[in-house]
Amino acid sequence: MNSEPLSTPKRVRFVELSAKALRALANGDLAGGSAEAGVPLDEHFVGDRARWIFGYRADQLAKDPSAAPWITRAAVSEPDKVVVGDAGFHGPPDEAGMVEVGFTVVPGYRRQGYARAMLTALLVRAAAEPDVRTVRARISPDNTASLATIAGFGFTRVGEQGNERDGLVIVFEVPVDGFRLSSSQPRRTW
Repeated sequence: MNSEPLSTPKRVRFVELSAKALRALANGDLAGGSAEAGVPLDEHFVGDRARWIFGYRADQLAKDPSAAPWITRAAVSEPDKVVVGDAGFHGPPDEAGMVEVGFTVVPGYRRQGYARAMLTALLVRAAAEPDVRTVRARISPDNTASLATIAGFGFTRVGEQGNERDGLVIVFEVPVDGFRLSSSQPRRTW
């Protein structure tokens, strides 16, 4: 685990999780998923919730292979090359130019700035795409860590949603033209 203070900005790069890697992880095959991804993934990648998400994403790719550039990737800390979580979009931009972000930090790396680094990289990616106009994040009201992560990025609360699986979530959005890349943020992370 990295023990640098939070004040040191974290950097991440993303490693694609192919349909084969996603399916292996969904089936609980950490070794197979790691081999397919080309990086050693953490046990967190085969936990119950992760397995459900990776199965859903593998099914998504089976139905629409063109979604591959947009969906979940492993987040690797730079320069130490440790997988610290996963992040991505829920799919390509919709007809209104909206993409939704999702990110998870491996428990041993939480509260160190990696979620902020992942979100920064996702926003940079979204802002670089001419078809993207809005980025959405849906967060449970009791997920104080994620609520704190999006603070300062210009997200505005636009509503609430609920379903049986996720319960109540707060919906936030930010226009990509409202996100300005500062010179201290990494430019190539996707």
